[in-house]
Amino acid sequence: MANLVPQKTALVLIDLQKGIVGRELSPYTGKEIVEAARELSDRFRSAGATVVWVTVSFSPDGADALRQPVDRPMAAPPGGFPPDFSQLADGLAAPGDIPIVKRQWGAFHQTELDLQLRRRGIDTVVLGGIATNMGVESTARQAWEHGYALILPENLSTTFSREMHDFAFQTIFPRIGRVTSTKALSF
Repeated sequence: MANLVPQKTALVLIDLQKGIVGRELSPYTGKEIVEAARELSDRFRSAGATVVWVTVSFSPDGADALRQPVDRPMAAPPGGFPPDFSQLADGLAAPGDIPIVKRQWGAFHQTELDLQLRRRGIDTVVLGGIATNMGVESTARQAWEHGYALILPENLSTTFSREMHDFAFQTIFPRIGRVTSTKALSF
């Protein structure tokens, strides 16, 4: 993979928050993804590249959550979301990083992610997080539709089963971006 240009590249990480990273995940644990994100975000910052942390959050009454009729709705856990559900996992954010809050799977729709990237001259997005085939894939599709070059390190995302993860990385992502590993990325 060619060297990345720090001033034109952003690392965008999806839903690495306390209410999600502790879930049962595959093929990587939440802890493994947080550690990979920590290491890569440090490398991006050192090179002068942009780091973006996207979290999902809803108002206490859930009035801002999507409500379309579906066969398997996503629901809050019994008793509601814990108070720290949307807080970024410990040790990830640093001064100068960009926080984005979304209210659906994709990070572009009705957030200021596109605005923040374009105003910084970003044309390449390195994308990862949880869950591969939900928030990451939805954001990847939106980034591609917005004209960003996409790089998707396989070891920077995870989901609820290896099959779901592999389908995204073997079938969807090669059609909209370049699949690699965190170790192969360089500036």
